[in-house]
Amino acid sequence: MNDRRSAPVDRPIQWHWTFFVLGAVYAVPAMIVMPFSPTAGLALAVGVIPVAAFDLPGYRRGRRIIPLVGLLSAVGFLTGSLLTQVPLLAVCAMFALAVGCTWWARQARAGALALAVVFPLTGIALSYRDLAEGALIAVLMLAGSLYAWGVAMLWPERQVDPPARPPTPTRQEALTYGALLGMAAAIAALLGYVLELEHVGWATGTVLLVMRPGREQLVLRGVGRAASVVAGAFAAAYLAGLDPPAAVTIATVGLAIAALAATQGSRWYIAPAFTTYLALTLILQGIGERPGLRFAERALETLIGVALALLFGAVIPILIRAARTASQKQVSDGQGSGA
Repeated sequence: MNDRRSAPVDRPIQWHWTFFVLGAVYAVPAMIVMPFSPTAGLALAVGVIPVAAFDLPGYRRGRRIIPLVGLLSAVGFLTGSLLTQVPLLAVCAMFALAVGCTWWARQARAGALALAVVFPLTGIALSYRDLAEGALIAVLMLAGSLYAWGVAMLWPERQVDPPARPPTPTRQEALTYGALLGMAAAIAALLGYVLELEHVGWATGTVLLVMRPGREQLVLRGVGRAASVVAGAFAAAYLAGLDPPAAVTIATVGLAIAALAATQGSRWYIAPAFTTYLALTLILQGIGERPGLRFAERALETLIGVALALLFGAVIPILIRAARTASQKQVSDGQGSGA
């Protein structure tokens, strides 16, 4: 089987039909269940995201992490559903979890997965104040990940180069970024509760899906991620506003999962468009009447999340670095004049 890593790494969009087929297989349970329960089917779809959104480990022994990520994702979602019962606690927890996950990500790869996958699901789950519904979705997400793990274990092994390990941030960098991420997520949740938004998790989840460390070249990456998330979020909101036949929604979910798997390795940061579409379509189930008004609400909530993410993920870090540079220059000038 051809390895996706054999394709040129500088192509804006890479497409691999073998992994499109694998993604389509991942989507089968969700597509089967959705006609009977759209929410349950979409929960199963979200459960396979951690497998479809990341490079499949070449050897089966490396694929044992898949059920662990599924379990952590389910726990994260259930945690969000529990926290939202007490809004003030939820707001404070968003800050504490951001700092904790960022610090964990500095120590271990599991922490990086928690920061990229589990924590955003916790934020999205703030929309689910019905504990029974939140628990059911968490269980279905775990079931989806277990199914994806079974499929992955049957997929042929292949030789791949080990992924490049990103540079480890300093303690100061990790704590600074964690605090900024926590403030952005906490403010998004607070605005959701104060403004009585129907889905607090929309803006909060958007912050956590968009924001990444805004250092030098990563600023452009963050902008690309923001554009990708906005595209996915608006696609989900627009489709929900149209109230299409169930078959259309089912088909788009299957295509999103398959395309997510097929385009891994692309230089353009397009994966969040698919993951955001799936995750936020989940919380749009049962939005009721007046789809035009609902679409406007979702658009506003998405823009709030993106604005907060760019403010705390790009603008404020630039200002912090500028202030540090100016302070260091003043110290240097002072030492020079003293000499």
